Amino acid sequence: MNWRVDFRPEVEQDVAEAAAWYEARQPGLGAEFVEEVICVWDALAVNPLLNSRRDSAKNIRWRYPARFPYRVVYQVNESERIVIVAAVLHAARHDRQWRKRV
Repeated sequence: MNWRVDFRPEVEQDVAEAAAWYEARQPGLGAEFVEEVICVWDALAVNPLLNSRRDSAKNIRWRYPARFPYRVVYQVNESERIVIVAAVLHAARHDRQWRKRV
């Protein structure tokens, strides 16, 4: 049984900004970034518990796309089988960026 994956409103902007940045550097690279992020989201629907907890109190985890230095930060509600994607941020960004959202 798959998990339901929901998104905070800011996630769309996170992905759009990063894709635009990559697209400006190399045509087509922005679309590849979006595809990689969607692959992560699809994987979360199958098994979001694969990655270890980064914040055990809030059950926060993250997963990295295959080719890009970004992390998909998400919260897991195991009792309701819901994954809430809180942010898609560059891996070098400080943790306070995603902590504001959860």
